[in-house]
Amino acid sequence: MEVKKIESLWTHLHWLTILAQQGSYTRAATRLGVSKAAVSQRIVELEHAAGVSLVQRTTRSMRLTEAGQRLVDETGGQYEQISRSFSSVRDSAGVARGVLRVTAPVAFARQQLTPHIAPFLRAHPEVRLQLELSDRLSSLSTEGFDLAIRHSAAAPDTHVAWKLCDTATVIVATRAYLKRAGTPRSPDELSGHNCLFYPRAQEVPAWTFERTNTRKAVADRVTVPIAGSFAANNSESLRDAVLDDLGIALLPDFSAQQGLRSGKLVRVMPNWLPVGSFANHLYVLRPYSSHVPRAVSAFVTHLRKAFENGFGG
Repeated sequence: MEVKKIESLWTHLHWLTILAQQGSYTRAATRLGVSKAAVSQRIVELEHAAGVSLVQRTTRSMRLTEAGQRLVDETGGQYEQISRSFSSVRDSAGVARGVLRVTAPVAFARQQLTPHIAPFLRAHPEVRLQLELSDRLSSLSTEGFDLAIRHSAAAPDTHVAWKLCDTATVIVATRAYLKRAGTPRSPDELSGHNCLFYPRAQEVPAWTFERTNTRKAVADRVTVPIAGSFAANNSESLRDAVLDDLGIALLPDFSAQQGLRSGKLVRVMPNWLPVGSFANHLYVLRPYSSHVPRAVSAFVTHLRKAFENGFGG
């Protein structure tokens, strides 16, 4: 094939690489900022030029053929190098610019992260930020995210990580609920309460606590079974149910913060510390890379300053 013809297909090859990474035409189109039909048309054109099928399609899925996978394996690295080189040259101007893709947990993003985005974008007008709210643990490298915020017990060693702040789990209710159902003083009294919980991979829901005012070398720890009329895998939904006077719940402090400050929520059993319900650190992560775009560095600096004092109560 003549050189000029091959050069006209460079974009097609890049889009095939993105399609392989994303695993679907819809996600590839979103990543590239084009229509699904445009991606499909480029792949058809590439197959016609190559004279072989590169993608096997069904109504529900797609996968690369052996020839398609070979093309991706042999050209993907070069496109990544081009991207890194261009980012390095672009950043040499000293201004943060370009698209910054970030993924963050739903509740944290809605309640704590979003208010800090507008000030960042005003300070860096040449940056465009794309935020995906998801509790799913996305793969940064394959899904094209520059940064991820994770609520975790420890920093993963597979990424570069900065700790944003410590977090805590609190047990809360409304005064109206406690007036109606009584105020528990210890974990064993929770059996008589409507406990709203985050469902875990266990048959019987249970909460674990440690006594906080003990003088023992090892704190008293107790696990008690709980039951309630509502469970949700989102702390924001649990918080809203508590605010509706439905029952008692364990929440991460960033979900309970506003309700506690306003007095709509009150802490329950202050001498008992919930253990193992939610992670106790927030991290911002990026993939390992020899070059870090200025937009990434600037946003990390912005987040660390914004959350250096945690959330409070």
